[in-house]
Amino acid sequence: MKRFTLTQTSFLLLLGLVTLAFLWILVPFAGAVFWGVVLAIVFAPLYYRLQNACGNRPNLAAFAALLLIVLMVILPLTMIAASLVQQAAAVYAMIESGQIDFSRIFQRVINGLPAWALTVLDRLDLTNLATLQERVTAAAAQISQATARYALNAGRNALDFLVSITVMLYLLFFLFRDGRTVASRIRRAVPLSETYKQPLFDKFTTVIRATVKGNVLVAMAQGALGGMIFWLLGVPGPLLWGVVMAFLSLLPAVGAAIIWGPVALYFLLTGSIWQGVVLLLFGVLVIGLVDNLLRPVLVGKDTKLPDYIVLLSTIGGMALFGLNGFVIGPVIAALFIAAWDLFAEADEFHQE
Repeated sequence: MKRFTLTQTSFLLLLGLVTLAFLWILVPFAGAVFWGVVLAIVFAPLYYRLQNACGNRPNLAAFAALLLIVLMVILPLTMIAASLVQQAAAVYAMIESGQIDFSRIFQRVINGLPAWALTVLDRLDLTNLATLQERVTAAAAQISQATARYALNAGRNALDFLVSITVMLYLLFFLFRDGRTVASRIRRAVPLSETYKQPLFDKFTTVIRATVKGNVLVAMAQGALGGMIFWLLGVPGPLLWGVVMAFLSLLPAVGAAIIWGPVALYFLLTGSIWQGVVLLLFGVLVIGLVDNLLRPVLVGKDTKLPDYIVLLSTIGGMALFGLNGFVIGPVIAALFIAAWDLFAEADEFHQE
């Protein structure tokens, strides 16, 4: 084992301290920096095409790529978020006014159930309207408290969002322009041989692109289709439920069916047969097949992690890192698998 001199040890200690200090400085903008790096990796091919089209002028190409990202990603998401807040408030107002009465909805479902299902629910104490009303009231109180907190923090959240977006776009411009240089310096600084660096760096970029380009676009497609069919069938808050379905579509084995399935069942049990059949067929044949049709085209089968790994890593990542975790979790899982594969195949670790 190589022994470091006192000078080398002191320098490595200084290097570690200044690195930790620098990361500490970046903590307030961690989300902006993270998404700047993610978008730089995802849209790097677009930037290089624009650079060739602009006559190899990196500043112009970076600005053009930035403008396209603002128009294609940030503005649509901002508009959807604003509409989502309005629709969520409208749905909540309908609940408060009694237009949406969960007790009445629950009673209609109970009346449509067969006798054996009623027996099972009765044993679980799920047919008691008083108990249900208490639970709904408690849930409504939590929603009102959350709404009040959001209203109080709306100005600060909007300012924080604006600052984060500005920092992200500013960083993204330089990551586009100087990305290859930065990546090359990071690669040289990593104390691993090329045998390990090449597959790990490749896996890192591949999984980020696959997660964002594949999973997010598939989730958006499923959410849009779910919201559209809810709107056509007259379900209150179609945009709200579409966003929820898009979010749940990020989780394998859960998916959008956890939303449209109960709604289709409600239609069938309450006598709205054609609405239930339409929603059931649309959910299975259209929303359910989007993943199988789009994901191989957008991601490629060779880059896909097993569904159970994606599910566990996504849920765990979001539990630890919030919304950023749906990217961080699968990336960590992919690097974990890649590192152990390299270890298993490396002769230098298995020589006696």
